[in-house]
Amino acid sequence: MNFNIRGENIEVTPAIQKFVEQKIGKIDRYFDEGLDANVNVNLKVYNNKQKIEVTIPMSQITLRAEEGHDDLYAAIDLVVDKLERQIRKHKTKINRKLRDQGSPKFMFTNGVEPNRPEYIDEDEEELEVVRQKRFDLKPMDSEEAILQMNMLGHNFFVYTNSSSNSTNVVYKRRDGKYGIIEPS
Repeated sequence: MNFNIRGENIEVTPAIQKFVEQKIGKIDRYFDEGLDANVNVNLKVYNNKQKIEVTIPMSQITLRAEEGHDDLYAAIDLVVDKLERQIRKHKTKINRKLRDQGSPKFMFTNGVEPNRPEYIDEDEEELEVVRQKRFDLKPMDSEEAILQMNMLGHNFFVYTNSSSNSTNVVYKRRDGKYGIIEPS
């Protein structure tokens, strides 16, 4: 794994860097041939609140988790736990998809970790579409799309950007601000 560790309002000391690499490096055991990916870690400090964001882009999936805590080291532990839960939850589905595509290799290892029971989710649902909607995309600017989204009470809204004529998505972020997803 290649680590890219950045800090916002915090200096990334060698001790912090070593701790992050050691903790996040533990997820390597979930992969058949080890994890050869760039691990992007962003550490933030705002108002004595520590936040860590980890993004690991890979060929088939992108693992991403973020966690906040008063203690940076506790936040790092929590984000690693969240990444491990994601991997355990989705490894069967991804390996099945690769097998169905004729791939001789699997992304995730199928072995059970020592000292840890195999993750079994009896309530695990198949990813199924339960509702489908069709509607015309009206050309508008981002402010009008935000207004429409808020009037509908949704947390995202799909629209056609009137200036670029491309399909965009506006969404409400956890911090209460708005974001826009545009095609490249």
